[in-house]
Amino acid sequence: MDVLSEALNTVRMTGAIFYYAECTSPWGFAVPPLHKVAHVLAPGTERLVPYHLVAEGEAVVRFEGATEDIPLQAGDVVIIPHGDAHTVSNGSPSQLIDSAASLGKFLGGDLRTMRLGGGGATTTFVCGYFGCERHADALFLSGLPQMIKINMRGDATGQWLESSIRYLVAEADRMRAGQKVLLSKMAEALFIQTLRIYMERLPPEQTGWLAGARDPIVGGCLALMHQQPFRRWSLAELATKVAASRSVLAERFAQLMGEGPLTYLARWRLQLAARLLQTTRKTMLQVASEVGYESEAAFSRAFKREFAVPPAKYRKLSRPVV
Repeated sequence: MDVLSEALNTVRMTGAIFYYAECTSPWGFAVPPLHKVAHVLAPGTERLVPYHLVAEGEAVVRFEGATEDIPLQAGDVVIIPHGDAHTVSNGSPSQLIDSAASLGKFLGGDLRTMRLGGGGATTTFVCGYFGCERHADALFLSGLPQMIKINMRGDATGQWLESSIRYLVAEADRMRAGQKVLLSKMAEALFIQTLRIYMERLPPEQTGWLAGARDPIVGGCLALMHQQPFRRWSLAELATKVAASRSVLAERFAQLMGEGPLTYLARWRLQLAARLLQTTRKTMLQVASEVGYESEAAFSRAFKREFAVPPAKYRKLSRPVV
């Protein structure tokens, strides 16, 4: 059972903005915390995840407050899961370019190559921003480190993705029809491929959602709950489905996920309900029934405990301002 696919199918993804940079050392630019520019970059998107794909040359990444640089080489893709402020550079530039100042240009559809630097060694890279819904925090973003770094050139699918993205951004000057949609879809594919590789390489002692998804017992349990969140699952039934005892399932799930299966299911149901309230016009009773509650009153009480406001008010507050 592919629980990562189940999770990704429940999180609405939004398009990424790409730009292609050709930099000659010394150069550097600063990326602000993504939550500060989200309203400009992707209005209505609840979580933004930036990434950089190095196509040629070298660079370093440094996070705000850190004392050490993280080296990057050709083929590396770095994803910043929580959108932390950081810099990307090579050499010792006299000042860092504020990448937020360029957002208007790229939002306007200008994907032409950005060139900057002092004329030294060349680094070329692609930058993008991946958007998703808030409940991704409870799924594949849960437990991720400040940065994920994967080299795409050690994997056939990664090599294909890198080549395809480099081709698309390199021909951006031609402004061909459908360019932005293609780039957006490739961004999603790059993000998913990076998560797949990262999950496969997790050490045995790792905890968090991706570690749970990789585990045969916990991953199987997660997949069942994601496939049928409305079902009145019991610990015994889940254990039977994944061929484990109740005690083994409960212990393994708590070890990797930090909570029991039924506690996770209760929270997941409410996350799905929040999405339905935001994106549909279904009645409160319909939403409650769809996520496994037998009464509107029980649903309303549980929802208010999780989100601090009742469902009707949450729906009203979530509507975009016209």
